[in-house]
Amino acid sequence: MREYLKFYIDGQWVDPVEAKSADVINPATEQAAGRISLGSVADVDKAVAAARKAFPAWSTTTREERLDVLRAIQVEYAKRQSDLADAIMEEMGAPSALAHGFHVGLGAGHLQTAIEVLEKFAFEEVRGATVIRHEPIGVCGLITPWNWPMNQTCVKVFPALATGCTMILKPPQLASLSAHILGEILDAAGVPAGVFNLIQGSGAVIGSALSKHEDVDMISFTGSEPVGVQIQKDAADTVKRVGLELGGKSAWIVLDDEKLAEGVSGATAGMMGNSGQTCSAGSRLVVPRRRLDEVIEVAAAAANGVTVGDPKGNFAMGPVVSKSQYNIIQEYIQKGLDEGAQLIAGGLGRPDGLDTGWYVRPTVFVGTNDMVIAREEIFGPVLVIIPYDDADDAVAIANDSPFGLGGYISGTDTALIQSIARRLRTGAIWINGGFDFHAPFGGYKRSGNGREWGDYGFREYLEIKSMMGFPA
Repeated sequence: MREYLKFYIDGQWVDPVEAKSADVINPATEQAAGRISLGSVADVDKAVAAARKAFPAWSTTTREERLDVLRAIQVEYAKRQSDLADAIMEEMGAPSALAHGFHVGLGAGHLQTAIEVLEKFAFEEVRGATVIRHEPIGVCGLITPWNWPMNQTCVKVFPALATGCTMILKPPQLASLSAHILGEILDAAGVPAGVFNLIQGSGAVIGSALSKHEDVDMISFTGSEPVGVQIQKDAADTVKRVGLELGGKSAWIVLDDEKLAEGVSGATAGMMGNSGQTCSAGSRLVVPRRRLDEVIEVAAAAANGVTVGDPKGNFAMGPVVSKSQYNIIQEYIQKGLDEGAQLIAGGLGRPDGLDTGWYVRPTVFVGTNDMVIAREEIFGPVLVIIPYDDADDAVAIANDSPFGLGGYISGTDTALIQSIARRLRTGAIWINGGFDFHAPFGGYKRSGNGREWGDYGFREYLEIKSMMGFPA
């Protein structure tokens, strides 16, 4: 069992101010995979003081100096990718192929992207006699979720480093093993003392203390809408910047063409990836009504074909992260049944033969957009199929949501795809599998504010200064 009982503060692994710890549970075995310390407000004060002390020097480093540090991190990250993947398997149940592939690959991709953006980013712009300068915002509190541990940690840490900010990372209590390894990577790479700090613990204690702290200039949070709302309230008294990437109930629109079956199958399998624990997952499958029977047949076959089992085995889907999350998902499946949604795959309980571990059956309903299962984020492998009459109806259904994080379109009609994509009220749209590390990511409406990924992710960590009448 892993024991990560120290915090990383001011370039050293140190004991917490108060000795308090908790187990990290492996959701596949329901047994402890590791043990971590739970920090206090006093630990936050120490970490913030270290970050504040380091900021003047780090914020004035050159582009080349920061590039050297990022490239050194890249070398160390490559050495530890297998360790990171094993930790992700243990802490949140990702299947081996996914953990060793996309999970750690996303972290590596964000690191490479930060390097590419930093090489060319214009920190100063001259407009006549005015110079517009982009400067690091200061000390940043980075609060990350458990569902994509490296993706959502690296997309904050590396742009913050690249722009000259100092930071305190608060990883999720449920899945903080991989974050500890990332701390070891940054330490081995020679990140200067105080620039990166790591404290583990509960969001109610550490997250709240960071959000309220007078010497924290910015909070970047990824997680649930209620917690994001509370962070904004906590941060209001100090008027700090708050970036939020919150929940989603994204629509996947499949066009009425010869590739409908391919789109439905891909959307269904995609929803089950990472056990449905993806904020931007296409959890509403919006399909042509006249071909609903065909859609049901294809979607049921795709869901029933998703293999579920031990993350160490050759399975497509592992468990969900915790008993609590399992119970929430079961409650939503029951709500779907109670609302009269048509169950075409999966349902209540664990898959056959899996009596230990928080495994959920890949579940597909046919329903309407006013049902609870179509309105609220379930955060599990539950897909709701909603029929549409025409393209305008599909757009209306997709936009009829309190969220606006992601969207998906599958089809062959280029003009129609462009028309639909432009009308969707959502922050990111993936068309026929498109993907880009440099594309900004973030939400409309209750899905949050601000943007991450690529050069827009840099802008989150920068203040803008105008210098007028600047001498030539």
